[in-house]
Amino acid sequence: MILRHLVHVVSLVLLALAAALLLTSVLALLYADGDAGAFVLTAALTLLLGLVGRRFTSLERDLNVREGYAVVALTWLAIGLVGAVPYLLADVLDSPAAAFFESVSGFTTTGATVFGDIESLPHGILFWRSLTQWIGGMGIIVLGIAILPFLGVGGMQLFQAEVPGPTPERLQPRIAQTAKLLWLVYAGLTAIEAALLMIGGMGPFDAVTHSLTTMSTGGFSPRNASIAAYDSAFIQYVIIVFMYLAGINFALHYRALGRQVSAYARDPEWRLYTVVIAIATVILMAGALVTPLSIAAGTERAFRDALFQAVSLTTTTGYVTFDYELWPASAHMTVLVLFFLGGMVGSTAGGMKTMRLYILLRHGFTELRRSLHPSAVLLTRLGRVPVAEHLLLNVLAFILLYLVMFAVGALLLSMLGSDLTTSISAAASAIGNVGPGLGSVGAVDNYGWLNPASQLVLAFLMLVGRLEVFTILVLFHPDLWRHWKRAGGRRQ
Repeated sequence: MILRHLVHVVSLVLLALAAALLLTSVLALLYADGDAGAFVLTAALTLLLGLVGRRFTSLERDLNVREGYAVVALTWLAIGLVGAVPYLLADVLDSPAAAFFESVSGFTTTGATVFGDIESLPHGILFWRSLTQWIGGMGIIVLGIAILPFLGVGGMQLFQAEVPGPTPERLQPRIAQTAKLLWLVYAGLTAIEAALLMIGGMGPFDAVTHSLTTMSTGGFSPRNASIAAYDSAFIQYVIIVFMYLAGINFALHYRALGRQVSAYARDPEWRLYTVVIAIATVILMAGALVTPLSIAAGTERAFRDALFQAVSLTTTTGYVTFDYELWPASAHMTVLVLFFLGGMVGSTAGGMKTMRLYILLRHGFTELRRSLHPSAVLLTRLGRVPVAEHLLLNVLAFILLYLVMFAVGALLLSMLGSDLTTSISAAASAIGNVGPGLGSVGAVDNYGWLNPASQLVLAFLMLVGRLEVFTILVLFHPDLWRHWKRAGGRRQ
């Protein structure tokens, strides 16, 4: 039966999640803040669910594409629900909707939070928030493919359904090898950043949690003021560098480690990604230089704040060093645009991805030339390679559906009581997996004041954005269910 296969894979991922909960339990016991019991109990329940699911189900064949989409979507829903349990058991949240929001925000690396006083939270909860982002950054399914050999069955279908971008890239012939290599690069960069932050004077706990949420482009911080709590140019520049690296295709990092450093410069998506950050920095700095607080802080600090926010928002990390709502309207408009862009394909960043923007721009220029030369044979190219028609159509469909989902989300939020600025920016931030928005959910605000219905709408948008729209929306397409009903459990 198809359902048996789905439950089996979800169960295997729950076993990996139970290990993460046990790790958090150990840390919570060491700090003895009173939240260890919540993680021990959640870990035990998750382990039990995983073992029961694995015991009574099986995966006897490859997953097909339909099943791959369903497995990924249902897995992310399951981990969102399980991840919410510690918040309720530790009694730091009393609303199931708020707990689910915080959990989904973590795993999808959105970084929007319902907590107003983060520094009052116990260390176990703070670490769990960061760990959920680190796990979600590279993807729970990719993690499963990397460390659970039995998930190698049908692994390519899972990989394609989850990895951000139109063309997931293999670094090795076997998809499990690719997943392992990506995770090694990911873990290595995280460790290097943690070491540099400690050299810069950040405490070990803060250094580790910030490294977990930087490389995942998540943005959760154990400090109320986010990175602004550390008045250190060294720390802020280190985080800028690693946010920038996290927004780059990890395949390029792997090649650079193999002494192919020129791979960065040869990649047209990397060039556009870097140019977008440079342009955003210039615009934001221009806004900072007319803001009294930034003027008083000096030119270097204005540049640092502008660069930090440009990188943070482009990569959808969501850290802040300055309340950008104090900058003029031109900066606000730039911030809103950055919510939609995102980092490169194959990175941990959210948004629509620079690759899609590049293809869309090149296609626009191609059509402009075609209007002048109607008889010419003109192709949209990615660098020197022509873009296949099916990929171009996929990009156009993705952007259309992405914008439709954003508009529907903003409309629902406004109907549920949010003002226009808050509704638009919150929807854009959620589907882009950014975190902070504008209005009542700005850089120094939180999402805890929203009603439960609004929080659930935003949690759904976070999942839609993290899973690249199609993976979630395909579950609502009647053809999927008609196919399964006709198949009657048989592969077609």
